[in-house]
Amino acid sequence: MALNACELEIDLFCRGLRVPDAVSLAGARGVSRTRAGLGSGLEVALPTNARFKPEIWVNVPVVEPFARESPYVLTGGPDTTYAIVDERFGDRYPMRLPAEPAWYHRATSSGAAMNRIGVLQGTYLGIYVNMVCTFWNYDPPLNCRFCTTGQNVGQAEAAVKSIADVVETCRAARDESGATFAHLNGGFQGSRGMQFTEPYVRAIKRDVGMLVGVQLAPERDFRAYDALIEAGVDHLSFCVELMDPEWFARVCPGKARMMGQSLFFEAMAYCATRLPRGAVSGEIIAGIEPIEHTLSAIDRITSLGAVPTVCVFRPTTGSDMAWWPPPAFEDMRRVMRHLYDACRRHWLPIGAAPNIEVSLVVNPDDAALLAEPGLGSWTYEVWRRLMKAIAGPVFRRRMQPVAVRP
Repeated sequence: MALNACELEIDLFCRGLRVPDAVSLAGARGVSRTRAGLGSGLEVALPTNARFKPEIWVNVPVVEPFARESPYVLTGGPDTTYAIVDERFGDRYPMRLPAEPAWYHRATSSGAAMNRIGVLQGTYLGIYVNMVCTFWNYDPPLNCRFCTTGQNVGQAEAAVKSIADVVETCRAARDESGATFAHLNGGFQGSRGMQFTEPYVRAIKRDVGMLVGVQLAPERDFRAYDALIEAGVDHLSFCVELMDPEWFARVCPGKARMMGQSLFFEAMAYCATRLPRGAVSGEIIAGIEPIEHTLSAIDRITSLGAVPTVCVFRPTTGSDMAWWPPPAFEDMRRVMRHLYDACRRHWLPIGAAPNIEVSLVVNPDDAALLAEPGLGSWTYEVWRRLMKAIAGPVFRRRMQPVAVRP
């Protein structure tokens, strides 16, 4: 039985994709090993045949060892039509390879390569804004075991990114790629991460006008969040990763030792009271700990008024977990359906922001394709579209360049 676009997205995350040597990827976005390394796949767009969401963007694993055994194979080429073929059943899925933007090959005024400042992952611009996560500097290292930030920052991307370089890259992504959202993230920097990032937020809001999100390790002084909100930040997210305390400590030793799991939820709850509903999210990884814990994490995050961002575990090449098995499709489908149902139960306005498609995760509104038909899901979908229409003028205003109070 053929899969719908969200089911195919999930299975591609779980199984990867084989790209034969004879299939040309000329003009497509190259595989990018930046930030935590989770975007180290091939960017594809899958048509949905759904009016509310024409395409689903997926960063498909292609270089990890498990992808070599995938039943999915890419066919076609730049001069024909690309498709993904499931060799088990003969199902053929049309797809699109988004073109690599021209600005990837340009430099900023200072001479920095723009694609070493930021990259598109889906339709949004991702920028690792501060120094490499200090968990990598301990002996032994305390880095999260799925992460390769310490190998990528300074190698595949610039170790230091000036405010001017970030602003120029954001402007190019906005003007040439239609990007509406810049996501600034970074690793653990003690109590200095948010203070370091605040000038970047102010400069982007002032000189470019994009929506800006920040994802940093939580800090105990919540006044740091107030400062970011004053600077104009539009979205805050928290990488709690795992719900079970033992798994959290095992996979994220630095976070467990330096911050503790509860701080993530406390900071998330605080920010959810300070920003509009849907403007705070909690990121978790599905496929490492038992599924029941992942479902519990989704419920806890949504109960705070925050949106869960659920990443299917990817055994990224070079990470400490590179040889762990990827999760099973059936488990991940269950997780993503629960994700949508939890957002529906709490009336979270998922998918309201303009042109933000994150290719590294199953977006909550992607999972609408998994919903059980009925009055509940129908009512929620009508309400979501109404919220998107109402929010349109608000987002357009927030995307206008404006000086914020220093």
